[in-house]
Amino acid sequence: MPTRYSVVCDDDLAREVKTLAQEYDLTEEEVLRQLIDVGLDHL
Repeated sequence: MPTRYSVVCDDDLAREVKTLAQEYDLTEEEVLRQLIDVGLDHL
Protein backbone atom coordinates (compact mmCIF):
# COMPACT_ATOMS: atom_id res chain seq x y z
CA MET A 1 0.00 0.00 0.00
CA PRO A 2 1.41 3.44 -0.91
CA THR A 3 2.29 5.93 1.80
CA ARG A 4 0.45 9.25 1.72
CA TYR A 5 2.10 12.58 2.53
CA SER A 6 0.77 16.09 2.87
CA VAL A 7 2.52 19.08 1.34
CA VAL A 8 1.95 22.62 2.61
CA CYS A 9 2.74 25.40 0.11
CA ASP A 10 2.63 29.14 0.44
CA ASP A 11 0.32 31.05 -1.89
CA ASP A 12 3.03 31.82 -4.46
CA LEU A 13 4.12 28.20 -4.79
CA ALA A 14 0.50 27.01 -4.92
CA ARG A 15 -0.13 29.39 -7.84
CA GLU A 16 2.92 28.04 -9.66
CA VAL A 17 1.76 24.45 -9.15
CA LYS A 18 -1.73 25.33 -10.38
CA THR A 19 -0.31 27.11 -13.44
CA LEU A 20 1.86 24.10 -14.32
CA ALA A 21 -1.09 21.76 -13.89
CA GLN A 22 -3.23 23.84 -16.23
CA GLU A 23 -0.43 24.29 -18.76
CA TYR A 24 0.27 20.55 -19.01
CA ASP A 25 -3.30 19.33 -18.40
CA LEU A 26 -2.33 17.53 -15.18
CA THR A 27 -3.76 17.47 -11.70
CA GLU A 28 -2.01 19.53 -9.06
CA GLU A 29 -1.22 16.27 -7.25
CA GLU A 30 0.53 14.92 -10.35
CA VAL A 31 2.56 18.12 -10.70
CA LEU A 32 3.69 17.82 -7.08
CA ARG A 33 4.54 14.13 -7.51
CA GLN A 34 6.67 14.90 -10.57
CA LEU A 35 8.42 17.82 -8.84
CA ILE A 36 9.27 15.60 -5.88
CA ASP A 37 10.54 12.83 -8.18
CA VAL A 38 12.78 15.26 -10.06
CA GLY A 39 14.06 16.75 -6.82
CA LEU A 40 14.91 13.33 -5.41
CA ASP A 41 16.71 12.40 -8.63
CA HIS A 42 19.00 15.40 -8.13
CA LEU A 43 20.15 14.32 -4.66
